[in-house]
Amino acid sequence: MASVSVSSGLNKTLQQHYMSLPQRGLCQVTYVWVDGSGEELCNKTRTLDREPQGLENILEWNVFAPTCEKDQSKSVMYLIPVRIFSDPFTLDLNKLVLCEALQYNRLPAETNPRSDFNKVKERVPWFGIEQEYTPLGINGRPYGWPSNGFPAPQGPYDCSVGADKAYGRNIVECHYKACLYAGVKICGTNAETMPSQCEFQVGLCEGIEMGDHLWMSRFLLHRVSEDFGVVALLDHKPMTGNWNGSGCHTNVSTKDMRAEGGLRYIQQAIEKLSARHVEHIKVYHPHNGQDNIRRLTGLHKTSSIHDFSASVANRGASVRIPRQVGQQGRGYFEDRRHSANCDPYAVTATIAPTCFLDEE
Repeated sequence: MASVSVSSGLNKTLQQHYMSLPQRGLCQVTYVWVDGSGEELCNKTRTLDREPQGLENILEWNVFAPTCEKDQSKSVMYLIPVRIFSDPFTLDLNKLVLCEALQYNRLPAETNPRSDFNKVKERVPWFGIEQEYTPLGINGRPYGWPSNGFPAPQGPYDCSVGADKAYGRNIVECHYKACLYAGVKICGTNAETMPSQCEFQVGLCEGIEMGDHLWMSRFLLHRVSEDFGVVALLDHKPMTGNWNGSGCHTNVSTKDMRAEGGLRYIQQAIEKLSARHVEHIKVYHPHNGQDNIRRLTGLHKTSSIHDFSASVANRGASVRIPRQVGQQGRGYFEDRRHSANCDPYAVTATIAPTCFLDEE
């Protein structure tokens, strides 16, 4: 069975002829939103008569909601533009616009937990998320793995270089460039522990923009992977056995944590996380947290899903304080419990009230 999709073999030179045709001042705007599963992304495109200068220049749109097809009066979802990005696939003047989805009654859809951070705004919350993923061939195997067998055991793949260790670098680098062009706040990337597993980092982002930028970075990842004929898998345990899972580690700080003596605010926040461990686990994976047990085993650089732990420089803890933060006495902490397919809106909106309210 082929490892890449048939569409990736289409004539790119012929495509480039059409992509280079002038648009006569018109602008393509691609609407992007999270679907009813809370994990997948959808998109559709419309033409505007000029380049939008802000969200006020982009109209609301609507889309059919398949989950409501039994009741046609409730079958329309409204797409509300919330953030504009440049389009790295069709180039300027064209745009990608991230949308939140509202139900027929204009209330947020169940899979739309996007909410404001007004209650903690004075804390100046910063987030950075480390998104792990696995490029997957359409044969169901991680890209570059033997079709009938396994690669050499984990060990030499983390931050690796070389054809025998680094798989799919083109995907990683093209995704990085696409994010930079789009205006996504991507800040780094590296190969991960399992062969073909990758990671990119998004941030620093303040408040709700963390969710906006991570969702758009995921959309760009799926689109770039599509061009290469592979699937970007965000499953938290892509391969069973002695292989690392994929997480979405979240780095968190407030202005008090970043200031002199901030370590005590970090420690207070961690105590609050400890008290709400079970509650947070339910949010850190899309399906009420239960399936995250496949990754949070206490092995492969994870903590146990059943217990909360925190320490300095320990990648096997639920929450890690980086070594330099412990030494400097200020900075941020890293919550390592999130699954690769978590919803960053739900994650940040859960962390904020737990950690930032009543810090004193």
